[in-house]
Amino acid sequence: MAIKILSVDDELDMEMLIQQRFRRQIRDKRFEFVFAHNGTEALEKLSEDKGIDMILSDINMPGMDGLTFLSKINDLSNPLLKAVMVSAYGDMENIRTAMNRGAFDFITKPINFEDLEITINKTIEHIEMLVQLQKGRDQYIAIQKDLQIANGIQQSMLPKKFPAFPNRTDVDLHAFLEPAKTVGGDLFDFFLMDDGRLFFIVGDVSDKGIPAALFMAITKAIFKSHFANETCGDICDEVRQVNKFLCQDNSSFMFVTAFLGILNLKTGEIEYIDAGHEPPLILRKDGAVEVMKKKGGLALAIDDMFEYTSHTVMLNPGDALFLYTDGATDANNILGQRFGLERIQRLIAPLAIAGKPQEINDLFYKEVKEFIGDFAQFDDITVMTIRYNGPA
Repeated sequence: MAIKILSVDDELDMEMLIQQRFRRQIRDKRFEFVFAHNGTEALEKLSEDKGIDMILSDINMPGMDGLTFLSKINDLSNPLLKAVMVSAYGDMENIRTAMNRGAFDFITKPINFEDLEITINKTIEHIEMLVQLQKGRDQYIAIQKDLQIANGIQQSMLPKKFPAFPNRTDVDLHAFLEPAKTVGGDLFDFFLMDDGRLFFIVGDVSDKGIPAALFMAITKAIFKSHFANETCGDICDEVRQVNKFLCQDNSSFMFVTAFLGILNLKTGEIEYIDAGHEPPLILRKDGAVEVMKKKGGLALAIDDMFEYTSHTVMLNPGDALFLYTDGATDANNILGQRFGLERIQRLIAPLAIAGKPQEINDLFYKEVKEFIGDFAQFDDITVMTIRYNGPA
């Protein structure tokens, strides 16, 4: 597309000289010239033609002179429109005034057309650079808006009504997800499978950002479709089916670590599967904080033939389970120190006996954010605390 240049000069032969000197560029549709003979006429041209990219204007003209015209151009608030001013060699005071008013460059009369072409090309390069910068800025703004929408969608997929079970006395639960970016790859979910069984899961996708968020959404949805229905079978069989689904067409080679289980609300027994995830903490009613022993298990979406096996752990009435993703333990501060599992144990131990799940999580969140401080959060942080109170 031709660069459109508005030439403003009261000397009528200037139009002929420009068309003659730049005839090749005009023929090749590199340049297109529009002509005006004073500032007033030039403003009318600008109003009629929004495609003008550059202005070449004389300073000394009858009616509206070039300096006044330049001030009017500034009022248009078009940062991409650049003006090159033309004046006599000895007219340095007006040239200086023009530059102070925002002119991009200047040339002097009598015009050296080789110098004029160099100046025009330099101005065009600057305008094209500004156009690319503006496009990049617009794209960035559009991406940020899309990310905010994606964040809203992702957060809407997560349970966020707490207390989770206000009408039940046998269990209390609270969870949160703090993404490192606008959207993240961590996930959590929980729901009653029936009146006596609670399903829960905390997971972490291997990547970050939008790809991880999409994989997170798929993972959460497929788990719910398998466990939140009356035909749900053995936990190992269901996880194997979920794993096979996640392995299909996984060209990005993402994987998901997860800790998931079914809490029997009558007995306190948890049947769980550890798919390569961080070991939960058990907060005993006597104040002890135990780290669950790892018993193997491969992350999901790696091997579609992997045979997952379940294990059991007992929660006594008054015990609580604290689950988290590695963003909680790997959180770093500006000194490069790691928050670590031992710090979490010491932090929540005073609340082990009677702390409500939300109190425990709020304390952890406050401390980890203060620990990170002004240092950028490196990874998504997800925490879930389940307090088992015993059968109703």
